[in-house]
Amino acid sequence: MNFDIVVVGSGPGGYVAAIRASQLGFNVGVIERAELGGICLNWGCIPTKALLKSAQVYDYMKHAEDYGINIEGDIKVDFTKVVERSRGVAAGMSKGIQYLFKKNKITVVEGFGKLKNNTTVEVENNGEKTEVTAKHIILATGARAKELPNISVDGKKIISYRKALTLEKLPESMVVIGSGAIGSEFAYFYHTMGTKVTLIEYFPNIVPNEDEEVSKQLARSFKKTKMKVITNASVKSVDTSEKNCIVRVETKKGEEQIEAEIVLSAVGVTPNLENIGIEELGIELENGKIKVDDYYRTNVEGIYAIGDIVHGHSLAHVASAEGITCVEKIAGQTPEPVDYNNIPGCTYTYPEVASVGMTEAQAIEAGHDIKVGKFPFTASGKASAAGTKDGFVKLIFDAKYGELLGGHMIGANVTEMIAEIVAIRKLETTGHDLIKTIHPHPTMSEAIMEAAAAAYDEVIHL
Repeated sequence: MNFDIVVVGSGPGGYVAAIRASQLGFNVGVIERAELGGICLNWGCIPTKALLKSAQVYDYMKHAEDYGINIEGDIKVDFTKVVERSRGVAAGMSKGIQYLFKKNKITVVEGFGKLKNNTTVEVENNGEKTEVTAKHIILATGARAKELPNISVDGKKIISYRKALTLEKLPESMVVIGSGAIGSEFAYFYHTMGTKVTLIEYFPNIVPNEDEEVSKQLARSFKKTKMKVITNASVKSVDTSEKNCIVRVETKKGEEQIEAEIVLSAVGVTPNLENIGIEELGIELENGKIKVDDYYRTNVEGIYAIGDIVHGHSLAHVASAEGITCVEKIAGQTPEPVDYNNIPGCTYTYPEVASVGMTEAQAIEAGHDIKVGKFPFTASGKASAAGTKDGFVKLIFDAKYGELLGGHMIGANVTEMIAEIVAIRKLETTGHDLIKTIHPHPTMSEAIMEAAAAAYDEVIHL
């Protein structure tokens, strides 16, 4: 089989690259060993959000009386149906990729792809091998869960995010190691569903990449729901020889032992680079990932790489942007390189967390004279009406030029609001421009305008 472009992997980087390439007139093939849509659609972004929605609905029902609604009888979780719904949502999204590939006349080659040379990929499927050729080959093989060297995932008592999506029953207790987006989301989900959760973080604050004030607010919100949160802690070992796991944790106060039915290891991801032929072709690596230029070209002519296997953020929307930039450059266009300083990050707990740009500490460290504006949702009419007053919007401006250096939000639906800050930074809009941009009332998004006004001592509702 011969194509103009072959994409190895059909995750949010690969399938988006393939569709954009087809739109630009290329004959495109995609090599995929598992479900179309990759980890994101099948075992990551989408099914986790389905689980989190079930948790949110359950939480609302438990607090129905707060809204003047009486529900008689016990509210029960059918955990099997919760998981089934999540898997159904994922399956539907994967079928959506099948439809898009058919619509765009993209050929799917099933199997595991390995580079044979810079124009050929050998695909193995059930013991049979096929050669696929193309002038341009885009590697988009994604990543998998990382394991700590002293804690081996067995898929039964010590699990990764993939098994956490499909547990047969709701565990009575769980230790979650790592409080990044994956760890915090699963901690919130299982705790809300009724599992006794202990969240353990090595760094001083949970969601450690976020602004410190946001991290501390999320910790307060978690603790308010009786979740146990331990920071500045490292897991030394997990003993699985008994019925429950015994987790040895080193903290500032000394060693602590925690007993839990399940241990979820959520300490990040590692790129899928093994056995895909990069060593044989001499493709250059940098810090454990494939080295590429601004248009995702490797040092080998005709070979490109995008997504979790290259530098930058391991996020679905980043991989998609990289895929589009890559194929548009192949097509002879002049796309603008991806701006890695303007990438939004989202964590879908309750309250949600969303951010882009510099934290306050990073802005100061970079030498900026800053203005900081903060508006709490306790002062928001919409948040009060909705009963979702936890959190705030925090904006950081350069004092001299009014440039918006960073935006940090924690609260209900803030993952839907962060795009405004991304656009503002992209368009180089100043703080005063933002203050004068009329926001609809009552909305959660008014807090963005108010936070900007707070930075310039013009805030009205605080």
